[in-house]
Amino acid sequence: MRRIVSAAIALVMLAAMVYSGARLWALDEELKAEQSLHTELLRHKPAPAPGEGGPSLAALRAQNPDIVGWITVPFTNIDYPIVQAKDNDYYLRRDLNREPAKPGTIFMDCRCAGDGSGYSIIYGHNMKSGAMFGTLKRFEDKAFFDTHPGGRILFEDGWHTIEFYDFLTVRENDSEIYSMPQTSERIVVLSTCSYAFQGARMALLGKVI
Repeated sequence: MRRIVSAAIALVMLAAMVYSGARLWALDEELKAEQSLHTELLRHKPAPAPGEGGPSLAALRAQNPDIVGWITVPFTNIDYPIVQAKDNDYYLRRDLNREPAKPGTIFMDCRCAGDGSGYSIIYGHNMKSGAMFGTLKRFEDKAFFDTHPGGRILFEDGWHTIEFYDFLTVRENDSEIYSMPQTSERIVVLSTCSYAFQGARMALLGKVI
């Protein structure tokens, strides 16, 4: 009887090890695929000014008309094109080529204007690898926030500076952050999941200059 129990335990442990190994391998493959795609994307990043090389936003949109801009935040891994679909689910698990991909794509809320006017909410997954918006959590640290006050964002009318002014941990249905407030200023919110509590979200707020 003891031998049977021991054999059963051994089988369970072996199955767990195989599953864990397969899971780690799959995660590693996903990470490699995302890194490869990101490296390729950066080769097509629009130049800071006309005539400085690199494609235009219009050229990128010829490849995927859902592209509405590009977001770059220094000292993080955030350096990606921004897409906008007819709903907020489409790019959750699709890459820029519209192929299935767990990391998804950085996307703008479908309710926003798309041209950077008014209030723009931009979402990305909080990847453990640091991809997508996985490094947004760095702004939780006040010292980092105070010494890294801005980023850059590209819309149809060109590149703009983002001046960050607040970092919040809120609920996923927070009405002040995730509604469409009317504003004469250009405001951008970078949002991703937080593990502070169930349904928590991180939100980095900035003015577009």
